[in-house]
Amino acid sequence: MLETASPPPIGVHHGRWIHKTLLTAFLMMFFFTVFYWQRDSAPGGLLIFRQAFPPPRQLPMLRPLAFNLTDFGGVGDGATLNTAAFESAVMAISKHGKKGGAQLNVPPGYWLTAPFNLTSHMTLFLAEGAVILGVDDEKYWPLMPPLPSYGYGREHPGPRYGSLIHGQNLKDVVITGHNGTINGQGQTWWKKYRRKVLNHTRGPLVQIMWSSDILISNITLRDSPFWTLHPYDCKNVTIKNVTILAPILGAPNTDGIDPDSCEDMVIEDCYISVGDDGVAIKSGWDQYGITYGRPSKNILIRNLVVRSMVSAGISIGSEMSGGVSNVRVENVHVWDSRRGVRIKTAAGRGGYIRQISYTNLTLDNVRVGIVIKTDYNEHADEGFDPKAAPILKDISYTSVHGQGVRVPVRIHGSQGIPLRNVTFRDMSVGITYKKKHIFQCSFVQGRVIGSVFPAPCRNLDLYDEHGHLITPSASQNISDIDYDF
Repeated sequence: MLETASPPPIGVHHGRWIHKTLLTAFLMMFFFTVFYWQRDSAPGGLLIFRQAFPPPRQLPMLRPLAFNLTDFGGVGDGATLNTAAFESAVMAISKHGKKGGAQLNVPPGYWLTAPFNLTSHMTLFLAEGAVILGVDDEKYWPLMPPLPSYGYGREHPGPRYGSLIHGQNLKDVVITGHNGTINGQGQTWWKKYRRKVLNHTRGPLVQIMWSSDILISNITLRDSPFWTLHPYDCKNVTIKNVTILAPILGAPNTDGIDPDSCEDMVIEDCYISVGDDGVAIKSGWDQYGITYGRPSKNILIRNLVVRSMVSAGISIGSEMSGGVSNVRVENVHVWDSRRGVRIKTAAGRGGYIRQISYTNLTLDNVRVGIVIKTDYNEHADEGFDPKAAPILKDISYTSVHGQGVRVPVRIHGSQGIPLRNVTFRDMSVGITYKKKHIFQCSFVQGRVIGSVFPAPCRNLDLYDEHGHLITPSASQNISDIDYDF
């Protein structure tokens, strides 16, 4: 007899159907609720179909009083010109200097502006997602007198364009944020420079002059028309956790940081990739710099990663006529660059470069690692004194390592500008060309202490690791400089 399964009772079947229906309805309501909430709360689409944006970060209160740019009519749409809003905000802050100053918060958005000035006891705070955009039409950029230590505009005689963010004779100024950006929109400027249609020297992105107690931190600076960050004749300056960017090719003279006749300065924990020198320490040009007479001194540069396909990671000069002394460069990584660290000057500069130490340098895929050049013959005008020879001495390189370097050392003194007391210690650089003369020297007196690779030039005395003289040099004035590779 064939057995068959009996159908379930009508009540049991009906109960399962109700259970499934309720579960389905609940899931639909849950999904609809999430869908609706995300549609209203997440700009730009549903979170389930895109990456979630973090909530806005709380802006810290760094001054007794804070203003928002929107309080002064600012519109962050990338098209509205906000120059009047910035100027009104700075004017309001200037009235609170005796009470500790005030903070200007720039919220997320694209804030187009012409150049504007800062004031003392001010904090400019750029929120995450805030971008200050420089207007790229030069008619909005004011003209300023040439720098007194340069004689005339760096590129043209006469007035020069001011900087996008500018300050003179200030005290206690902070530019910081949650990594907001100041963008100079330099592309138009670079094209006009190459076409030679500009009548005045291009302006920097940020320039602070004759000021003290300056802090610039936690921001991104990019695409400057000319030099990016230019402290001029300032004291007590700290630049920390700053990212500086420009195209590595086709962005002429976009130096990263140019300390110019500055004293007591720290540059640390920065990433710089630009179209010229990453850092270039200066102090005036030829007879104008000699007359102005303000040296750059007591400068510490540490913990930097730098790329410069056109120039050098860290430079001193060539405008150094007021003197440069007591500079320490530590823990610097230069990669994919034309040169690692460079000192450049010429007859006619006058001044001095002394007490310079480089420690813990890493050179990665660099054409020429260490450079001293004494024939950088670019002059302000014909009025320079060719007999004004700069003095270069007391320069040391310790713990220099790397790989993929074509010429590890090229230190080029001359009979009129000899190099004195140059020291190498603990150096091992992987080379790409096994040529005979890749440690090149000319008119240099100094020493090698301990192990150095590749083999040093004959101009230098050889010491063991304990500082005992092994082989003195009898050939300090010979030259094996070879620019063919």
